[in-house]
Amino acid sequence: MKKPAIATGVGLGTAVFALIGVLVLFIAAVANGAAGHQEEQGAAGSQISMQGGQVGDIPPKMLALYRQAAPAGCRGLDWSVLAAIGKVETDHARHPTMRSSAGAVGPMQFLPSTFTGYAYPVPPGGANPPTPWDATDAVYAAARMLCANGAKAGTSHGVYKAIYSYNHADWYVKKVLDQAKTYAAAQRSGPDSNTDVASNAIVKAAYTQLGLPYIWGGGTINGPSGGGFDCSGLTSYAVYQGTGHKVKLPRTSQEQRHVGTPVPREQMQPGDLIVFDKHNWGHVGVYAGGNRMIDAPRPGKSVEIISLAGYWEQYAWDIRRVA
Repeated sequence: MKKPAIATGVGLGTAVFALIGVLVLFIAAVANGAAGHQEEQGAAGSQISMQGGQVGDIPPKMLALYRQAAPAGCRGLDWSVLAAIGKVETDHARHPTMRSSAGAVGPMQFLPSTFTGYAYPVPPGGANPPTPWDATDAVYAAARMLCANGAKAGTSHGVYKAIYSYNHADWYVKKVLDQAKTYAAAQRSGPDSNTDVASNAIVKAAYTQLGLPYIWGGGTINGPSGGGFDCSGLTSYAVYQGTGHKVKLPRTSQEQRHVGTPVPREQMQPGDLIVFDKHNWGHVGVYAGGNRMIDAPRPGKSVEIISLAGYWEQYAWDIRRVA
């Protein structure tokens, strides 16, 4: 089966000016044993800077997709590898055409024939029928392809083999792995990462949904529905996943206000639910530590981490420990 043609960071649209770079990369590909696989400057190659290593350079929707698709499509695959491929390929779907001259298309640069082998089942929020142009479909398909080619082992050798299957060139694997390491390091040290996220499973489950849109009535214990979450849909998902499928919350914030054990504010811990009296106790989120909360706030917004400064004084609230 043919594999997708992959971007390498040299522009197609300015081929005359990039000719020397293309020749250098071509020679490098041959030297690294890429014979038999067409090394192609993918659509994303144009004007992509590999300087941007911070997690903040990833659009929230794409970041959420990488974090969801990695464990869903391949438990041995870290989200940073998917994100690195998305960066190298199309700068996270920012490239204006997302086409390569070899026929690879979409955010993750799939040949349509290759995509078909990894497109099903249709992921939550994906297009139906699936298409390599849809970001959700493409990212999940990429995770499945990597898994099928070695990433499920969870070893460095397995991940290397999986990335090599995506593009048969050692320089490409190195480029992706270097970018993945940068993303992983940025997450560990960045403002959106903290020990609370790492140590509490409920918080971690909510954290993986960052960037998904607010959808009224959206979300179940198994993930987003309609492409996103509302506030109680997010907490239902986070608690169910974070407790190993042991705690299933009632669906609304008004009902969630009465579950578990009430907790004084001074004893609040990451993973506790906070229900606020916004329109008849109509809002709930997951306490993330550091006077912050992960929630799906309102239409037009996305799942995010917010500061609770001002909330305590503005609203009545209940804190509930459910696990």
